This record gives sequence, C-alpha cells and structure tokens, in this order.
Amino acid sequence: MPKLSVVVITKNEAANIRDCLESVSWVDEIVVLDSGSSDGTVDICRQYTDAVYGSDDWPGFGAQRNRALARAAGEWILALDADERVSPELRREIVQILARTNGPSVYEMPRLSYYCGRAIRHSGWWPDYVARLFRRGAARFSDAPVHERLCFEGEPGRLQNHLLHFSFRGLDEVLDKVNRYSTAGALMMRARGQSASLAGAVLHGLWAFIRTYIVCRGFLDGREGFILAVSNAEGTYYRYLKRMYLTLLPR
Repeated sequence: MPKLSVVVITKNEAANIRDCLESVSWVDEIVVLDSGSSDGTVDICRQYTDAVYGSDDWPGFGAQRNRALARAAGEWILALDADERVSPELRREIVQILARTNGPSVYEMPRLSYYCGRAIRHSGWWPDYVARLFRRGAARFSDAPVHERLCFEGEPGRLQNHLLHFSFRGLDEVLDKVNRYSTAGALMMRARGQSASLAGAVLHGLWAFIRTYIVCRGFLDGREGFILAVSNAEGTYYRYLKRMYLTLLPR
C-alpha cells in the first residue's frame, strides 16, 4: 500500500483542528504548516504529528499550501482545510483507491458544507466537487492568494463519499471572512487590471444574491439559505467597492 500524507495549513484553528486531525489519524503522515497561531493550535497539532512547521510570512493560500506540499513524503497527498473532516465512508473509499495499481493521478470528492450549523444542499454549494487527493508531483495549487485551486493535467477521478466542511459556526466567522476575502479579492482584481465602480459594486452584489437564493435555489436551504445569499452579496459588493477605492492608492 503506498503511503498517504495529509497536509494542512493553519492559523488560530484551535476550535477546528482536533476534529480535523482525528478524522485522518489513520494516515501514514500528517504535515501541518502553521502561520503564527496564538490560540493553542500548534500544541494540539503536536498531539497528532511531529511534522508541525512554522511560517513567519503569509504569501497567500495557494503559495502556503504548496509550501506544505513540499514537506510531505507520501506517494499520495490528501490536502485538507482545518475545518474539514474525512468521513468514515470517505476513508474506506480512499483506502480502496490507494490499493489500486492503476487509475487517475488526481481525484475529486463531493464536499458537504455546513453554514451556521445547517448542511447546505443548494445555494451553489452542493454538490461541491473539490480535487484534494493526488499523487505527489502530479498536481500543485495555484498561487492565488484566495480561492486557490489544484492545478493538474487530464481528467480527475471522482469519489462518491463526502468530505465534511464546517465552514462557518456563527455569524462572527461569516463577517470576518467577508471582510478578509473581499480585501484579498479587491487586490486580485487590481493585479489583473480589473476596474470597479459604485454602480458595478451594487449590480454585482445584487446578482450574487439572485444567483445564490433564486437561481441556485438557496430558498430551499431555509433561514440559513437566505443568510448565505445575503453574505455572498455582501462579500461581492465590498470586493468591488474596495477595488474602487484602491484606484486612489499607488500600486
């Protein structure tokens, strides 16, 4: 059986990381790259692995994930976020994949995300296929500071069982991420030469709500579906608004 390494990047994930690492305690190697946690995250990680490393700077999500990948020794890699969990059913399926002698070098899996305690099965969040399992050297993450993706050649295989994602436990986390990601998104827009205006911010924000709540049937996700649609609209609105104000600043 080829060896499997799990790689996780962290910063102040004490509320999540134990459940994450417990769900993959059966793998051959766990590699954690931490970015200056101050809440006990590192101490928890060291209960599960000796391969806990620190990073003084923050190059963005994509580059940080690639740093963690470079430290993994397994023939296969499973890349996780601290707020994700491998279900028992997904574990069994992954073990079956590793036992094969042929097949794709990259696999994607359906991710079931929870928003403020509710499993979201519409709103554009399901089925959310993410490529996370791959042979070492067959893929790497893009260098995008946010919304990075796994880059590889060819078609991935597709697993059937869920990767569980506890993305937001409460509204404080929602608002914090809206602020951080809208700032990073505005910087990406400037780097790409994209401009923005107040009218564009309003229209893009309105469309984000309509797409999430109506087109993607977020209304079927109940109260949380509406809250999610509003937060998507808010994040989009602030991303364009922040890009507009960045026009006044030097590069």
